[in-house]
Amino acid sequence: MSTPASDHPEFPQQDDLIYLNHAAVAPWPERTRRAVQAFADANCQVGARDYPHWLKVEQRLRERLAWLIGNVATDEIALLKNTSEGLSVIAQGLPWQPGDQVVISDQEFPSNRIPWQALANQGVEVIEVGLGVDDPEQAVIDAITPSTRLVSLSAVQYGSGLQMNMTRIGQACRARDILFCVDAIQILGTQPFDANEACADFVVADGHKWMLGPEGLALFYCRKEVQPRLTLRQHGWHMIANAGDYSEHEWQVADNAKRFECGSPNMLGIHALEASLSLLQDIGMAEVERELQARVQYLIDGLQERGATLISAMAPERRAGIVTFRLPDESPSETFQRLKQGGVVCAERGGGVRFSPHFYTAFSVIDRALALL
Repeated sequence: MSTPASDHPEFPQQDDLIYLNHAAVAPWPERTRRAVQAFADANCQVGARDYPHWLKVEQRLRERLAWLIGNVATDEIALLKNTSEGLSVIAQGLPWQPGDQVVISDQEFPSNRIPWQALANQGVEVIEVGLGVDDPEQAVIDAITPSTRLVSLSAVQYGSGLQMNMTRIGQACRARDILFCVDAIQILGTQPFDANEACADFVVADGHKWMLGPEGLALFYCRKEVQPRLTLRQHGWHMIANAGDYSEHEWQVADNAKRFECGSPNMLGIHALEASLSLLQDIGMAEVERELQARVQYLIDGLQERGATLISAMAPERRAGIVTFRLPDESPSETFQRLKQGGVVCAERGGGVRFSPHFYTAFSVIDRALALL
C-alpha cells in the first residue's frame, strides 16, 4: 500500500512524491489549480467580457499581500514580475553619488547582489558583511558608515536558512536615516511578518516559494513616504493617475505604488496567487508557522540521529523553513544525486543539501527522505 505524499486535501500529490523544495518552487494548492482552470475556461469561452470581475480579484490580491506583511496600506503594494525586477526598480530609481555604499551580506542570492553591483558605473560600492559570526545583526550594523545609503538583506538566507532579526537592523537604519530593503522571498508564507515593525522601506518577494503561487508575479512594497524618492525608469499606460483615460496627454504618475506598474497586469498570475494566499489566510500565519516548525524540528532530529552536520542554525529564532546539511564521508553533490534518484525533490545549496518542507508536508514524507540517508 502506497503512502500518500500529503495528508492535506489542498495538496493531492502523487504517492511517490517526496517534495522538500519549497525554498525553490512550490507546488500549487488545489484551489489554485481550480482558479487557474476557471480563468482559462472563461478566457476561452467569453474572453475579457468579465474584466471588471478580474479587477476585483486583483484588488483582493493586493489586500491579501498587505495582510501578509503586517496589514500595510494597499496603496503601498505594487505587483511586479519578480524579486529581481523589484530590487532593480529600487537600485535604478534612487539618486546615487560616487562614494555611496550599499550594505548586503555575503550569503545573498544573486537577485539581492547583482542589482547593487550593477551600480558600480555610478561609483557605488557594495559592502558584503560576513554572517558567520555570533551576532550577525551587529556585524551588519557595524558595517554602516556615513557613506551608507541603503541596507538590503534577505530575511532568511537561501543557502544556510539563517533567519535575521529584521527589526533590530531596521531600527538601526531608521535611526541613521538609511533606507532598509528586505528581500522577503524566503520568509513570507512561513511565519508572520510585519513590514512596519521591521522598519522596512521596501519589501520584495516573488510568490512561487512559500506563498505557494506561480512564478512571474511578485510583491513590491514601498513605504508611502519613500515612493517619490524613486525615479521611474519604466513608463506606460498603467502607471498614470488616470489609467482609464487613454486620450490624456498631460498625464501624471499615480500617487501610490501603482506608479511602479508600467503596463498590463499578469492576470493569470494574479488569479493564481490570490487563491494561494487565500489558503494561508484561511489557516492563519501563526498556525502555518507552528506546523512548519514542527516539521523542521522533526527533520533536524532525524538528521542528527543519522550523523549529519547541520549547516542551518538550530535555534528556533534563527530558522524559518530551510534545513541545510551534509553527511560525513560524502560530498553534498553525491548526497543530492542519491536523493534525487530516490525520488526526493530538494536542492544543493549553501555547501550542503537543502530540505525545505511546508506546513502541510506529511511526516511520512520526511521519514522516507531520511531513510534514504
